Amino acid sequence: MRLLLVAAAALVNRDGAVLLAQRPQGKSLAGLWEFPGGKIESGENPEFALCRELAEELGVEVDPKDLTPLTFASHAYAEFHLLMPLWTARHWRGEPLGQEGQNLAWVKPEALNAYPMPEADIPLVPILREHLEQSRMS
Repeated sequence: MRLLLVAAAALVNRDGAVLLAQRPQGKSLAGLWEFPGGKIESGENPEFALCRELAEELGVEVDPKDLTPLTFASHAYAEFHLLMPLWTARHWRGEPLGQEGQNLAWVKPEALNAYPMPEADIPLVPILREHLEQSRMS
């Protein structure tokens, strides 16, 4: 089975909401909500790939030093096995806008389960929620 490496980010705004992007029509898993990011190209390190993808997809500039590693997803889909590290980011330049026609939503952590997600993203939600809760308390 082919291994697909992707990088994703939970962008967290000042209100503690997380940015989700809806997969556009015509793409696999269309209509589902996910953490923004994308494929890691050959020769790229994951942080660089994530910053590149966030610029391409959302029009925001993220400095790799502002990425905090959080967890990862490992999930077998029918056609490939997905390995996806997830970072959090609280600092970026620009206002996130769907550069590829995708809908975006700022979602409070406790409401993330209301958004249908790809199977690989679902186990990331409680880990992200716990991290954000601990950050809020410290």
